Amino acid sequence: MMSTSEIPQLHVMFLPFLGLGHMIPTLDMAKLFGARGVKTTIVTTPVNSPVFSKAIQRISKDLGVQIGIKIINFPCAEAGLPDGCENINAIPKGETNTEMTINFLKALSMLQEPVEQLLSECKPNCLVADMFFTWANKSASKFGIPRLLFNGSCSFYLCTTACMMMYEPYKHVSSDSEPFVVPGLPGDIKLTKKQLPEFMLSNDDDNEFAKLLKKTNEEDLKSYGVVVNSFYELEPTYADYCRNVLRKRTWHIGPLSLCNKNFEDKALRGKQASIDENECLKWLNSKKPDSVVYICFGSGANFNSDQLMELAMGIEASGQDFIWVVRKDHDKKVEDIGNEQDWLPEGFEKRMEGKGLIIRGWAPQVLILEHGSIGGMLTHCGWNSTIEGVTAGVPMVTWPLFADQFYNEKLVTQDLKIGVGVGVQEMITNMGVSVVKREAIEKALKEITVGDGAEEMKKRAKGLGLMARRAVEEGGSSSSDLNALIEELSSLSQLKQ
Repeated sequence: MMSTSEIPQLHVMFLPFLGLGHMIPTLDMAKLFGARGVKTTIVTTPVNSPVFSKAIQRISKDLGVQIGIKIINFPCAEAGLPDGCENINAIPKGETNTEMTINFLKALSMLQEPVEQLLSECKPNCLVADMFFTWANKSASKFGIPRLLFNGSCSFYLCTTACMMMYEPYKHVSSDSEPFVVPGLPGDIKLTKKQLPEFMLSNDDDNEFAKLLKKTNEEDLKSYGVVVNSFYELEPTYADYCRNVLRKRTWHIGPLSLCNKNFEDKALRGKQASIDENECLKWLNSKKPDSVVYICFGSGANFNSDQLMELAMGIEASGQDFIWVVRKDHDKKVEDIGNEQDWLPEGFEKRMEGKGLIIRGWAPQVLILEHGSIGGMLTHCGWNSTIEGVTAGVPMVTWPLFADQFYNEKLVTQDLKIGVGVGVQEMITNMGVSVVKREAIEKALKEITVGDGAEEMKKRAKGLGLMARRAVEEGGSSSSDLNALIEELSSLSQLKQ
């Protein structure tokens, strides 16, 4: 039996999917583990390393928390990708998009050997690997350590996906737009085939993307457990369903963004903003409390000119003050967007002077959302943005596009009742094909700001924001879950000694 002084430090290795929406919360997670005395190492590639290394330097300086970083080469050439295409957000939009995405996911499968080499050298006690690394369970098992899954979503998503795969209700409807209740899932949640991820519906053995996503879900079931960027009080019914009905071992340790306490960590989270943070705050300081709507569609969404034009007209018609984060098609460089005005109504920026702020590129989202002048959010319902909106205590207009976003919309609008949908009815696999009209945008924005139910919605949203902050405090549900997870991993590692 080892004495306490002889017990080696717990070491957790993190393997995030190479996309900003997955890398950013993984860094937050490593920071949380590190602050509790756990040795942490993040595995990434040369092009992606600056996202981590700059933040790690700040964390080390400000908190004294050391986070290691291990860099492995990304097999661009071997996978048929252009040199330097090491991040899913770097894949351009267009006809080659699907093929390049498949090649990117193939490249991830080629990382198994170098990751196993790191596992052999570093000897961590646990591997926290993203869902897209379908070989991670096998690799962790080879070295006798648990693999924890991080898929970047919530318990509601885990439960809905499990029920959809178990019962396949979409096979018993007469049309793609006929609503069906998700069997076995609490809450009478309704979806249509048009709102489901493509892989779920595909029977085509030649569809590489569908096959890989099915494989990720099969492997998820074999992992030791799941770390969730959520908090128990947000979705207690689904957290309990995960644990008690689906028998998934889950630890709710979020909202992860709340580990960022100082201005710099919030301002530079992810990458350098496309606007001076102080100028942004100065603009927000000039506004009344709860008067500004924040509009952003995440790091993976891009709209064409027609949709951007409708959005601009809808925003103007709503009469609301706003911050609008704009990204256009990937075939245009972000810096070129500022030189093109074909997607804006004539004279829009002049008319909106003082009323609206347009950020072309990357925005310091957490910093903006927590400002007292923000009173609402228009979002694509990616989970990072959704949980950050919940944390900020703001009601939402929901505009889901793909992946888990239609599920998240149901949680926000139907279960939590802190948002209204803009009316999107189907998964958009080719951005901008289905244009949401200005009238629908205007109506939804007014509904969360000045509509009959707006005050009640704001009250509920603010209540959840307070719960989120309490959850991560000492003795809170997320803090306790993280402590329990670390204790369990420590016990497992000691048993191996």
